[in-house]
Amino acid sequence: MNIEYFIAKRLASSKESGNRLSRLMSIVAVVSIALGFAVMILTIAIVTGFKKNIFDKLVGGNAHIQIINLDSNYSFETNPITATKDLIDELNSFEGVLHVQKFITKGGIIKTEQDNQGVMFKGIDCDFDTAFFAKCMVEGQMFTVSDTATTNDILISKKLAQLLRLKLGDKLDAYFVQNPPRIRRFTICGIYSTQLEEIDKSLVLCDIKHLQKIYGWTKNQISGLEINVDEIKNIEEMNYAISNLVTFNTNEDGSRLAVTDVTQLYPHLFAWLDMLDTNVIIILLLTIAVAGFNMVSGLLIMLMERTSMIGILESLGMQSINISKLFLYRTAFIVVKGLIIGNIIGIACCLLQHHFGIIKLDAASYFVSTVPINLNLIHLVLLNVSSALVIALALIVPSLIITRISPEKTIRFE
Repeated sequence: MNIEYFIAKRLASSKESGNRLSRLMSIVAVVSIALGFAVMILTIAIVTGFKKNIFDKLVGGNAHIQIINLDSNYSFETNPITATKDLIDELNSFEGVLHVQKFITKGGIIKTEQDNQGVMFKGIDCDFDTAFFAKCMVEGQMFTVSDTATTNDILISKKLAQLLRLKLGDKLDAYFVQNPPRIRRFTICGIYSTQLEEIDKSLVLCDIKHLQKIYGWTKNQISGLEINVDEIKNIEEMNYAISNLVTFNTNEDGSRLAVTDVTQLYPHLFAWLDMLDTNVIIILLLTIAVAGFNMVSGLLIMLMERTSMIGILESLGMQSINISKLFLYRTAFIVVKGLIIGNIIGIACCLLQHHFGIIKLDAASYFVSTVPINLNLIHLVLLNVSSALVIALALIVPSLIITRISPEKTIRFE
């Protein structure tokens, strides 16, 4: 029988819990750990949810990796690359590649009777993955691209529709500045909203054949290829592998290919998202420090309250290390109780926010309309284990005070 565990369990029971101060400190410690842990769960779930939400939107508008002409310099007015079947098949055969699609970009101006706005037209082909924009659709539906006929339907953002006072089904004129200038009339078949200004302020989707004709390109000439991978963590590795593949490939005009990924397209946004990690670390450290301080204080009070009992146990032959274990068991009950309650509160708050969107945000400032939540089992396990470990380490020093307690000075006879 584990005598230390038995005595600690008896001390933890309501009938044997000692004076009011000891009970009060136990309650304070449990509440401190529970609230602190709930805050940590919410912090990680919100920050990772926010980062995932923004990343998914950036990828949805641009894909994980792009192959473009080295001379394009990421401009809307691009130089073409030749999308051969062999190149696309080779890219699709890469382990970890989910999807490859063609695109063309070109700057233009949408003009109405009252307003005009500069935009980026993105031409898409029948291989375009429409899942992201279908999820972001506010009105209407995604247009269909075929290999034969050319559709005049376009998809614009809610932001552009408001700026230009346009609505679903309206026709508009798009001007493409070149020599000679080109004009195309399009019909709005759908309005989307990603709530991400980098996309909504300018992106217009149209049939790729319109832009090929405006550029004067052949059917195989495009601005580039977009590639989605199966794991976010593989982007850098896949970028390197694809770069090795296309580095020595040249276009028909002798120009070379370049490979970039979404983190290089929007470095300012990803630098901002990386700053959030620092904030999370600071919050976690402060929260664990407060919980650890409360536990150390509680243990010291329990030691002072139980000095007579410690002296009696030592006089009966119990070793100091065993008495230390006894009090560590006692505090472990408090820590476990606090962690369980904290998990329940934190996870419950996350689920309520995720399913009902209780807390709203200004989408213009935060790029999302409600506080995003990303509950990850691995994060919860690591958070529980690391918190328990840090608190346990903090309790080792005060538990060593027991070794300095002298039985003859602590035992009192009434």
